[in-house]
Amino acid sequence: MKKIIYILILLLLPIAVLAQSGSPASRFGYGEMDDGVPGEYRAMGGVMTGMRSNHAINPAQPASYTAGDSLSFMFDVAVAVGWNHYQDAYGKKNVPMGSLEYVTMQFPLFRRWLAFSAGIMPYTHVGYDFALAGKTGNYSYTINYVGSGGLSQVYAGLGFNLFDWFAAGANFYYTFGKVQNFTQLKFDDSGVSPSEVVRYMDMRACRTRVGAQLFHTFAKEHTIVLGATFDPLLPMKGSYTIAETYSLDTAVINTGSQSPMSWSVGGSYRWKEQLVLSADYSRQNWSEALYFGTTGMLCDRQKVSAGVQYRHNPFGMKYVERMVWRVGTSVMNSYTNGSDWSDFSVSMGFGFPLRTAATMFNATLEYERKRSLAELNEHNLKLTINIAVNEQWFHKRKL
Repeated sequence: MKKIIYILILLLLPIAVLAQSGSPASRFGYGEMDDGVPGEYRAMGGVMTGMRSNHAINPAQPASYTAGDSLSFMFDVAVAVGWNHYQDAYGKKNVPMGSLEYVTMQFPLFRRWLAFSAGIMPYTHVGYDFALAGKTGNYSYTINYVGSGGLSQVYAGLGFNLFDWFAAGANFYYTFGKVQNFTQLKFDDSGVSPSEVVRYMDMRACRTRVGAQLFHTFAKEHTIVLGATFDPLLPMKGSYTIAETYSLDTAVINTGSQSPMSWSVGGSYRWKEQLVLSADYSRQNWSEALYFGTTGMLCDRQKVSAGVQYRHNPFGMKYVERMVWRVGTSVMNSYTNGSDWSDFSVSMGFGFPLRTAATMFNATLEYERKRSLAELNEHNLKLTINIAVNEQWFHKRKL
């Protein structure tokens, strides 16, 4: 079973890497934001802050690292493939999508009191190719938009238990990447030359996040977790180059940018190992962050998520009893003023445990609807597959 899962991941990798990733909404700002949520929690609407489990790596909440087994090494890799449908007043378009989502690992440093996690994942992603048609006077025209790239982040973090009921942690990120946006205005009249604008962004930044969780189990069956995270306002270095072929002008902007002050709060309730309920609220204050020397170019991003996880019997004789079932939903807005996108998503997922280990194979199906004031609507269907390897590496065998 484990070999089959690994082969499936390897087969999906080239599809995910070669397919387009992103949407027209990624044309603005640094691209579409990624919250760093593991595959298991994406099926629950993207909850993260109040989630604490010994079966999943949760890089969005560093305080959760100490929930892992003190004898286990955990490794998680995810890929995604999907389909985008764009529609506006001029027509429709279907585009495949795909990406390598993340690679993370986690292991204990000192029993259950101190744990370490590291990995690589996207911070933003850009990928679109669409056109809009129009008419001005006696001239018909087409505007082509093409974009690629995105910002990635490498992180390393520590989580530690201060008490039996309180954990804290911190992540340190190095964010890097390049974004290219190409716009072409082309008239049907061959006597009018097309106009092209290329915008090229190259960014570098060091960021950090701190997190905390309060947790308590009562009556041996009920566990409540309350969590919070905080990201401070920090500088970002980079350049923004704008080249226009019509006027042959090139402008390079090297003024400062900032990653926003961000925070989130959330909670979860667990009954035995069978039922989990969770909800989150997060906010990124982009309106107060510099965007190449100017504030107010971006707007605050808010997200509300909620989800449910159910497992009939972790030790059941029937395989279907040991499977994990998840559903969730989320609503959020874009952080870019020029896009006016509003997002709504619903998701469902399944966890398939291996018989001889705590390793879990997860499949998540997400439907997302994006809508803008420019009457450009987008519908996304995305399948994320991840394998969360959980093996006992630190067990001392008796001779």
